[in-house]
Amino acid sequence: MGLKERIYSVLVVSSTEKLNTALSSLLLECSYRPVRFVSDISSAKRIWSESSYDFIIINSPLPDDAGVRFAIDAAASKGTVVLLLLRPDVYYETRERVVEHGVFTLAKPLSRPVILSALDWLESARERLKRLDLKTLSVEEKMEQIRTVNRAKWLLISELSMEEPEAHRYIEKQAMDRGLSKRAVAEEIIKTYG
Repeated sequence: MGLKERIYSVLVVSSTEKLNTALSSLLLECSYRPVRFVSDISSAKRIWSESSYDFIIINSPLPDDAGVRFAIDAAASKGTVVLLLLRPDVYYETRERVVEHGVFTLAKPLSRPVILSALDWLESARERLKRLDLKTLSVEEKMEQIRTVNRAKWLLISELSMEEPEAHRYIEKQAMDRGLSKRAVAEEIIKTYG
């Protein structure tokens, strides 16, 4: 799947109409949807608690908060990439606070090419997070399969007085002979003897 075919959900937290208009013109529906705009951190927290977003763009400061803590919390969530837009006078100090949490930062004022580049960075980071999520899931699935097969082996050992290597070979042979996964054979054994 090419990058142009991917769709990203976006939450923009900004009380500045000029930036909101600029982002609206760049966050085209063919690549970004839904795109939700809110003007304060309180609204952003409420909306974020109701649904997840691929990207959160925070235009700091906001009427009720600078948004730094929200940026850190959102970046810690699984799969959300955060961009924090900062005034030049607080940029370096704030960047030092958020960079270790994976929050992207840009100093204002912003040009159209800079915003487009930032969106490219966000897309790249989101795709990397998706791949890491898949790898994590794959490792968790493998660990679960090992636990299931081991449980079945111990049942064969205790119920049928097999030795451990014999129980292991039995599960492998059943899987091969019947065209099933070792996990499927192990689950049948657990149903029978568990």
